[in-house]
Amino acid sequence: MQSNENSEKYRIDKWLFAARFFKTRALAAEAIDRGRIALNDQKVKPAKTVAVGDKVEIRINNYQYTIEVLELSNKRGSAPQAQQLYRETAESREQRALLAARLKAQPQPFVTKGRPTKRDRREIERLTSNTGEF
Repeated sequence: MQSNENSEKYRIDKWLFAARFFKTRALAAEAIDRGRIALNDQKVKPAKTVAVGDKVEIRINNYQYTIEVLELSNKRGSAPQAQQLYRETAESREQRALLAARLKAQPQPFVTKGRPTKRDRREIERLTSNTGEF
């Protein structure tokens, strides 16, 4: 990873892609455009440059990440290399763990695909009948 070159600029969208927060750079740029990324508590554009020590807040679905930039890179590497680019705050980790536990505790929504099959109808009939064949 490149870290000590001051002459090269590092765009926030490329850095988020290199740090593996998004699968593509286009997805990272889209998240920035939608206001889901804040750099030092300010909304930014995809071309904004990022520097070591910057605070980045990232919202992905229900989860919020608050990280500090440790190294810079434009190139996407392996997951262990990507994890060396940033450090997540302890508060952020705790909040994500609490949210994950809360979401896991919620009941899963009942989803069906169209009409019930003959087998499903027989099961429904068996459960709703008052014959006591449970």
